[in-house]
Amino acid sequence: MLSFLKSKKTSEPASQYQQLGGEQGVRAMADRFYDIMESDPRAKDLLELHPQPLTSIRQKFFEFLSGWFGGPQLFTAKYGHPQLRARHLPFRIDIKMRDQWLLCMYQVLDEQVSDPLLHMQLKQQFTRLAHHMINTD
Repeated sequence: MLSFLKSKKTSEPASQYQQLGGEQGVRAMADRFYDIMESDPRAKDLLELHPQPLTSIRQKFFEFLSGWFGGPQLFTAKYGHPQLRARHLPFRIDIKMRDQWLLCMYQVLDEQVSDPLLHMQLKQQFTRLAHHMINTD
């Protein structure tokens, strides 16, 4: 879907959630992210931080992305404000972990986001988010 499309209900531009294909598109992104993490040896250390099996974390990531992209606030409704940095403080997140996370996310964007402007916007947003999560030198 193109980024300049308007929402059907209002004259405002479509949200990122809508541009990505709504629930189906955002779920595909969340699932692909974890597929890459599980299969790419370059993300081995990142995978080891995650509880196995990844079923529940995949769902939580989808719920977070849904709201973050301007769709239904599924995560907030279930768990409250995301407070991502606080929720991740128990885990050692350094530049290496950030880079492994971005490796997976950038691949998802390259595979699933064809609109150049949306791709660039999401890459910038995810890069800022990942850098913000660093809690260890």
